[in-house]
Amino acid sequence: MNSLTFKRHLKESFKSLKRNGWMTAAAISAVAVTLLLVGVLLAILLNINKVASDIENDVQVRVLINRGTTKKQQQQLRQELSSLSDVKSIRYSSKKQELKNVIGSYGKEFKLFSGDDNPLNDVYVVKTKQPKQTVKVAEKAEHMKYVYTAKYGGASAKKLFHVVDSVRTWGTAIGLLLLFVAVFLISNTIRITILSRKNEIAIMRLVGATNGFIRWPFILEGAWTGLFGAILPIVIIDFGYVWLYRVLMASLASTGYQLLTPATFLLQIDLLLILIGIIIGALGSAVSMRRFLKI
Repeated sequence: MNSLTFKRHLKESFKSLKRNGWMTAAAISAVAVTLLLVGVLLAILLNINKVASDIENDVQVRVLINRGTTKKQQQQLRQELSSLSDVKSIRYSSKKQELKNVIGSYGKEFKLFSGDDNPLNDVYVVKTKQPKQTVKVAEKAEHMKYVYTAKYGGASAKKLFHVVDSVRTWGTAIGLLLLFVAVFLISNTIRITILSRKNEIAIMRLVGATNGFIRWPFILEGAWTGLFGAILPIVIIDFGYVWLYRVLMASLASTGYQLLTPATFLLQIDLLLILIGIIIGALGSAVSMRRFLKI
């Protein structure tokens, strides 16, 4: 197809949109409603997955060091922990710092245990490369020299990993189902607009127009319908998400977790909605045209 022919098809697609005003408006409205639903649910699912991952990554192994262990022995233990292939980082927390954490969480009455009365242990806080590796690392650390005990959350951590896996599995399933529904609704809406113009297609065939000459304006029209249908959902989702982000981040700040930042996240959602609208609109038109172009 040369540039002049493509320009002709492009102009014809715009004229068709104007000429079939009510059908075009109905198609764009249907696409807009569908894409709005897709965008909102995708935003919810992606943020649920983000928070779930943050919670999962917050699981660490706390290796309590035997009381009376010397600095040299503690360094030996650190080197042994570092040699584990699943270990990402190790942070040392003295028993003094541990007591400060307890006082900050449970009240000033625990200041009575300051100094020599401090019953807590020095701790190595170990972070693994993958959250699920905490169980294996804790079991290995438990049998190391100079270790009093190794904690990772036990059954609670395992339950957390199971919940996060379930969120990801169901989120993926719902997302795929949602895209399927979007494809079905948008393509059928485009098909209805083409069915209403079967006489126009028949006349073009009678005067000798080729299949490609007939097909391309409709494909471009479907793409325009998808593009225009994506504009309103993008505006609603962008403004709505920015407002919701500001409201929720105030309450999430104290937890250490956060939602996906609007800048990059919204750009990705916007581009995805545009692509879904254009691709499904164009494909819906191409598939719907097949029955009219059979010889």
